[in-house]
Amino acid sequence: MKYMTFGDIARHYRVDDIPEAMSQFLRLSNILDAMHNGRSLHPTSLDYIQQKGLVGLYELASGLITFETYIRTADSERLARAQTAEADRQVKAQERAEQSKNQRKAAENARIARERDPKHLVKMQMQALCKKYDIDSFHQPLPRRVGEILQRIDAGNRLTEDDFVWLTTAGKKHFTEPLKKAYHCREAEFCASEYRRTQDPWNVVNASGHYRKCDQPATALELLASVPTNRLKQAKVQSAMCTTRGGVMRDLYRLDEALQQGELGHEIQPQNFRPCTLLGAVHMELGNYANAHDWYAKATERGASEGSIDTELRSIFQRATPEKREAIRAHLLAEDSNRYSWVNDAKYLRK
Repeated sequence: MKYMTFGDIARHYRVDDIPEAMSQFLRLSNILDAMHNGRSLHPTSLDYIQQKGLVGLYELASGLITFETYIRTADSERLARAQTAEADRQVKAQERAEQSKNQRKAAENARIARERDPKHLVKMQMQALCKKYDIDSFHQPLPRRVGEILQRIDAGNRLTEDDFVWLTTAGKKHFTEPLKKAYHCREAEFCASEYRRTQDPWNVVNASGHYRKCDQPATALELLASVPTNRLKQAKVQSAMCTTRGGVMRDLYRLDEALQQGELGHEIQPQNFRPCTLLGAVHMELGNYANAHDWYAKATERGASEGSIDTELRSIFQRATPEKREAIRAHLLAEDSNRYSWVNDAKYLRK
């Protein structure tokens, strides 16, 4: 007689669709093995078959029907089990889908609640402001003062004097370029409004300086052009207007006009160092290094600090093309290799 496995026996009795019938050491497979080998079943085993809903198998094991009769009903019972299992599967799938839907709905409600929470709104607003003004809020604790400054400046208001002093001293790591430009923009707008209120041309000079620092030279030029010449009665303000206009022309790369304005400012006030520093910068950018040196020397004689001139030279050097940068480096090192040793510093060589 051919040896039959538990799987073979389960298929013989048409119950191979039941996992318990296919696996060794499980109760139903042991019962089937006993039936197949002609061993009598304990009453508890018969009860177990009945509890499993295997009506035909129970009747066969109880001797109520023959195997041939059992086989005729076993397939219909198997089909019924498959239909019941499919119905159960669909019910469970529906339950899982409903549970998933409820979970998504709960998560969405939780998200909406978080986003409506005042603390969350403040946090998101602050993160947006930090991103806008290029301030690192993730790798360092953000002082409350920085948040107050960002909110104030972003609302279009000027910084207080105390805040400006703090940003240029203890809080200078937070005084990023975007924030500096916003600061200068607010100051420029304030000075321009003061000019419209007072008609004082010095407000135009100040506004133009701030417009230049927030990359709005065209706006500065338009404001400068709006000042009637009959309001420029003093030599000092005349020279300042020329120098300021020359600086704007320099920003617009209209260097010949910048030279003309600088020279006119110097002619009006020969002892003022500001036209001299402008002319030194323009000549440096034009490659007229000897002229630049002479004008910077005149600026120093008239009160300009070497530090401010060196800061201007660093800015010119960093903005220059690689070719011009090499020429400026050679000139400055030949002039004073100690004072201008910074031309070899890597941080000033970035394009």
